Parts: sequence; C-alpha cells; structure tokens
Amino acid sequence: MSDLPAVLITGASSGIGATYADRFARRGHDLVIVARDKARLDALAERLRSETGVAIDVIQADLTDGADLAVVEARLRDDDRIGVLVNNAGLSFAGRFEKQAASDIAQLLAVNTTAVLRLAHAVSPRFVETGQGAIINVGSAVSLIPEFGQTVYGATKAFVLYLSQGLAFELGPKGVYVQAVLPAATCTEIWTRAGADRSQLPPMMEVGEMVDAAFVGFDRREGVTIPPLHDASHWDAFQAARHQMLPGFGQTTAAPRYKTAS
Repeated sequence: MSDLPAVLITGASSGIGATYADRFARRGHDLVIVARDKARLDALAERLRSETGVAIDVIQADLTDGADLAVVEARLRDDDRIGVLVNNAGLSFAGRFEKQAASDIAQLLAVNTTAVLRLAHAVSPRFVETGQGAIINVGSAVSLIPEFGQTVYGATKAFVLYLSQGLAFELGPKGVYVQAVLPAATCTEIWTRAGADRSQLPPMMEVGEMVDAAFVGFDRREGVTIPPLHDASHWDAFQAARHQMLPGFGQTTAAPRYKTAS
C-alpha cells in the first residue's frame, strides 16, 4: 500500500479518466476506478497493477443510477485512504436543443452536474476535518462559449466551473485544493458516443497531452487550468473584468440605462 493518498476517478474506463488513472498510478498512488464498463475497468486495473505495482479497486457504477451513486458516495465518505477525487465522468449528446430528447437531457444533467456535486459533497467533510485533500473537476472550455451551440452540455460545464471556484473559495482556507480543468476539443470517445460525425470534427488535442498539462496545473495548485489557452493573460483579464463588476452588484437603484424617460 502506498503512503501517498489514494485517488478515486470517475469515468475511468477510457479517455481522460483512464489517462488520469495511468498518470496517478505511475506517481505511485493507489486507485479506486469507477465507470459503467467493468470489463474495461478490469483490463485497465490489471495493466496498471502489472506496470506500476499500485493497488487498484474497481467499482462498476452508473452515475445516473441513485443506488450506484450512493455506493461511490459511501466509499468517499468512509475510505480514509482516498485523498484525491477526480470528477471526470461526463456525457454529451449531439443535436440542437429543441430536438434533444428530455430523457437524454436528464441523463446528461445527472452525470455532468448531480454526480459531480454529490461526490464532492460526500468527500468534503472528511477533507475539511483532516485539513487536506484535493478535488479535480473536469469541465470544458465550452462552459465559456455559449455561442458554440451545445447549450445543455455547456451549461452543465459552466456549473462545474462555478462549483469548483466556489468550493475553492470555501474549502481552500481549510486545506482542500480544488482544481477545475477546462479542456477544449480532446480526442476521446465522447464524440462518437454523442453521435457526432467524425469527419466533421475539428482538430483535437491528444488526451495524453491534455492530462499531462492538467497535471502541471495540479502541481502548481492552479484554481482553473485551461490546457489549450496559450495566452494566460486572457484568462487573467476575464477574471479582472468580472471582479470589476462586483461592486456594481451592490447598488440599490437601477442603472440609468434602465430608467424610463420622464
């Protein structure tokens, strides 16, 4: 058993989650990997045990299922070895808002928002009590691009960003590090699962490069890591503009531009 904290990773059977599992295992962390596809989880666990020697537990769970989600919550609450949560599991569906099925939207919300919130909430009391721990929430640069056209997906990722920043504000002073990771287009299976036409997809970042960049941000304790954003001053300017607005929210009268002419 490693002296390093164990890491629980959702959506770990492929793509970003599997790559996080690989990287944390190679750093010597024991793992708890979570996903729906147990065969893939078992194959990943067997490979990483053989290559790294770390201990790996597998939890087969569908995060849209309340009972399955409760199992993962209980593991986070009760397993003192787990010191890092990677909220990576995510869904996307192709198609315009008015044509998307209500059942698909409900699934997307369950995985991209409810599960992220509930798992962070399950582990936070223990992290606060010990004064240490880390929560990595994988969001998306789409959360900053409502013009992109993936309205519900982008809205769920905006939730992830806000949640991460809010948790960093609340839990950071208590020793808990929270990182939001905002990839742009990354070469994973989410596109084909969403029903996208691969021939119409833009150039994408390789998943290994994205996760490795996210780890640099993790090691630096960045609050928000955006691997494809080369000019970090743009994010700084965005944050500065947002902070400039805050005093205005305390006004008790409407702005002159909203006054009707007398």
